[in-house]
Amino acid sequence: MSIAAAARQLALASTLAVLLDATAQAATATVVKLDTGRVRGAASGAVIAFKGIPFAAPPVGALRWRPPQRAAAWSGVREATAYGPDCMQVPFPGDAAPLGVPPAEDCLYVNVWTPARPAQHPLPVMVWIYGGGFVNGGSSPSVYDGSAFARDGVVLVSFNYRLGNFGFFAHPALSAEQSHGPLGNYALMDQIAALGWVKRNIAAFGGDAGNVTIFGESAGGMSVHILMTSPLAAGLFHKAVVESGGGRSGLLGSRPLAGGADSAEEKGLALAKSFGIEGRGPEALAQLRAIPAEKLLGTLNMATMGPILDGTIVLGAPTQLYAAGRGAVVPFIVGANSMDIGFMQAKSLDELFAQFGPDAKAARAVYAADGNADVRAVAFRAGGDQMMMEPAREAARLLSARQPVFQYRFSYVAESLRKSVPGAPHATEIPFVFDTVAARYGKELTAADEAAARAMHAYWVGFARTGKPQGPNQPAWPQYEASSDLIMDFTAGGPLAVADPWKPRLDLAQRVNERHEQKQ
Repeated sequence: MSIAAAARQLALASTLAVLLDATAQAATATVVKLDTGRVRGAASGAVIAFKGIPFAAPPVGALRWRPPQRAAAWSGVREATAYGPDCMQVPFPGDAAPLGVPPAEDCLYVNVWTPARPAQHPLPVMVWIYGGGFVNGGSSPSVYDGSAFARDGVVLVSFNYRLGNFGFFAHPALSAEQSHGPLGNYALMDQIAALGWVKRNIAAFGGDAGNVTIFGESAGGMSVHILMTSPLAAGLFHKAVVESGGGRSGLLGSRPLAGGADSAEEKGLALAKSFGIEGRGPEALAQLRAIPAEKLLGTLNMATMGPILDGTIVLGAPTQLYAAGRGAVVPFIVGANSMDIGFMQAKSLDELFAQFGPDAKAARAVYAADGNADVRAVAFRAGGDQMMMEPAREAARLLSARQPVFQYRFSYVAESLRKSVPGAPHATEIPFVFDTVAARYGKELTAADEAAARAMHAYWVGFARTGKPQGPNQPAWPQYEASSDLIMDFTAGGPLAVADPWKPRLDLAQRVNERHEQKQ
């Protein structure tokens, strides 16, 4: 054999050894040991995904309307390559984040995406909390895929939490049964349990349990506000992001656990009565737990009972608690979309502006100075300002006095939608944060959409790493101060740090919101 042939053979053998070693490492990396047993994920390129891992026992039968219990341990290696069921719900037609799996009552599962290549140091962790009005949503939609975060060195976690009357329910028999623990807010207990699971297990996936960022949108953003102010969540996260999560009392409501016709317990008694179940004792509770999940499912809608003022998890309106000095002192991002959700309605501009009371004239000047505005468009803008925009600013103003806060506005509209919508609707920022715009827009995706997603995603990754939202080669995002009112606006021209041009609108919304709160 010639020297050259021998060299080629040696090089081939070396390459084969490297490939075999890499394959062996990948096979090893797809199996991790948790506090309940070992699981096997699936590798795809530079990412390993673990899906459908139970973080709590199935909340069925006697465990319906109980705080989440520890998942049972298993022997051998559990396959973790498919999502577990999302929680019971009537899927919302036309949802921008449709479920990827059928829902079921057995739904308390967690998913993890992590880099396939082992890191030299523990990686930052981000935990996603989905929205859906507390009656819809789940972790399985394709736009919530965490691969892009893992690709960029962040361990991404998502999980399910109970919804509607499965997640929020009170009854005198439950209050007696669970007199020594939290009551009513089972969905929020699920969220806290999932964060506890992350703290115990995330190191197995290469994550840093001391660097956890929670982020959520809509009901998920509201949940982040609640976790920021709940003593039961203290120490379970170190940064937080609220996307279109409101923050004032009007959105969360103020239903007490007990006392009064509108209390959660009275609502629970009324629900029981609708199923022919009377009484306030354990017999009634046993009958309620025996109702098939599909029958309870018929009671789910946007008017279903949501978060309950229990005094343990939900203590009050987030902005009021922040004003009183409550809340986790952690780096914080908060913002909303340029055409966010709101519920003002009127048949004419005069009728609409009358709802502003003493500020009717100011409202007309801000929203319809030319007198030719469409009443529906004005109602949508004004409602979004009151429900999402101004509460985000109020949270930023209150918290920026004592911790790093960064405020944003998402104004980017996908190119395929620009002829049909005048601004960024509710929830449209999500695929840009996750860099999953291809899953959302498919064949209509453009290079500009992809660039906008890369930029926004990079800021969220930077925040998870350091507590400062900064992307490579992107404009600096200034820390929020009430005196300067600087925000980061994600526009069609790219991210822009600007003094909020909507200040007059939000000042007006602030006066309206404060009057509403004074009447409550």
